[in-house]
Amino acid sequence: MLTALSIANIVLIERLDLDFEAGLGVLTGETGAGKSILLDALGLALGMRADSALVRQGTDKAQVTASFTPPASGTPLAALLAENEVALEPGEPLLIRRTLKADGGSRAFLNDQPCSAALLREVGGYLVEIHGQHDDRGLLAPSGHRALLDAYARADTGAVASAHAAWRAAEERLAAARAAISEAERDREWLEHCVAELRALNPLPGEEAELAEARAAMQKGEKIAGDLGIILEAFDGSDGGPALLRGAARRLDRLAGDHALLAEALAGLDRAIIEADEAETKLHEAARALEYDPERLEATETRLFELRAMARKHGCQPDELADLAGDFAARLDAIEGGSAGLAKLEAAVAETAAAYTHAATALSDLRAKSAARLDAAVAGELVPLKLDAARFRTLVERLPAERWGAEGIDRVEFLIATNPGAPFAPLAKIASGGELSRFILALKVALAEEGGADTIIFDEIDRGVGGAVASAIGERLARLAGAGKQLLAVTHSPQVAAKGAGHFVIAKSSEGTVTRTGVRALDDAGRREEIARMLSGAEVTEEARAQAERLLEAV
Repeated sequence: MLTALSIANIVLIERLDLDFEAGLGVLTGETGAGKSILLDALGLALGMRADSALVRQGTDKAQVTASFTPPASGTPLAALLAENEVALEPGEPLLIRRTLKADGGSRAFLNDQPCSAALLREVGGYLVEIHGQHDDRGLLAPSGHRALLDAYARADTGAVASAHAAWRAAEERLAAARAAISEAERDREWLEHCVAELRALNPLPGEEAELAEARAAMQKGEKIAGDLGIILEAFDGSDGGPALLRGAARRLDRLAGDHALLAEALAGLDRAIIEADEAETKLHEAARALEYDPERLEATETRLFELRAMARKHGCQPDELADLAGDFAARLDAIEGGSAGLAKLEAAVAETAAAYTHAATALSDLRAKSAARLDAAVAGELVPLKLDAARFRTLVERLPAERWGAEGIDRVEFLIATNPGAPFAPLAKIASGGELSRFILALKVALAEEGGADTIIFDEIDRGVGGAVASAIGERLARLAGAGKQLLAVTHSPQVAAKGAGHFVIAKSSEGTVTRTGVRALDDAGRREEIARMLSGAEVTEEARAQAERLLEAV
């Protein structure tokens, strides 16, 4: 809830620091004193549109800082702050700050961390509800009525949301399977041809690289076969190089003992013979390795061309053909076994749809029963508020099946009829602003313990009423504040002001050409005097003071 508000240079407010407590706080003051300025300043902090006209004349910047008690862990507000990486220190307040320049520029901060105005508005929606004469927030938006009724009913909407998610997931799986089978059916003939073609080709992983390597080797052998044959002829027969070296060695062997140089020459010949033998061996091995077989080369090239042609046909690499054949076969198998698979998926859809319908119907029944209780609770609040001719009804209407969702199968809207015999109409379309505020108050009292923002502001909810009606409004505001809420009421009614646990008076003062608006908290004596002024007007009489004392004693 709101604990403090600091305002600087907003319209007529030069500087203002206020502290707030839980319970009902009332703000009073003469007409034109500037009560709306205070609400505009708070609205600025809550992310409302930044209007440069709010900046106090003669200054270049305005600022509003609002302090709130930190949200409890696990609440939607705590989750929103965590999602946007807004740090919350244990025991420290949540600070909202908004600055506005005279040229129209504005900046927003959450715990001194810059943020967007949109995030500020979203956070502000969790913190404060503002209801005025023609306010269109809070209870007036039909989009929020279902959630309010569910909170009042203490409904477990999570079970319905989970059941709906399971149903939709089953439907998506079934749709995907049907689409895949339908596509495969359209391509059945083509798939059968491709599978037969690939099975006949029987491509193997890595085969293309092996064939390319073998083909290159055979082509190289074809090229060098002639030269290699000529070289080998130099080694073969009695006229070959090795044979001539051996003959020379035999003759030299008989002469080697006659001179040392001859012995060295013989040793060189022996080494040459050994090297020549080794060279001949390598040449024969190379000849065998590069042996050229035209038929084998043709077969290798044919196989290689077939693999590459098939790969081009299917837009893939040759090594991917084996996997592709498996994929095509699987698609054909899916066609053959698709009926059995579809039956299982269809059964899953039927089962999850039934589970959702069961959970959503139970929720709908609970909503209908809770709507009757809410209608009775609101009706009990209308008579004391002098709305005894009015009727309130919570519409729980079954939606068509195509609009069922995670929130259930119902549309919920609060309706009213202000006169006997008049048809029910949406809450937002009521004609009288005063009646609208009282209807909102009746609803808030009925929903007092069920969700909503912890801080609620009613702006002149008592306009146009007095006496017993004003007293009834004050009693209900106090009761609502006593249900763990913080209420701030801008009021002209002394009966309402007397019910407040805290009282602030707003006053305007002038010094020469400078006009200022100020706000101060009142003590008991100050409250009695302010309520007496509200009762008597410009001149406070003793009778008014006595009546103010009686109103305060009656609280």
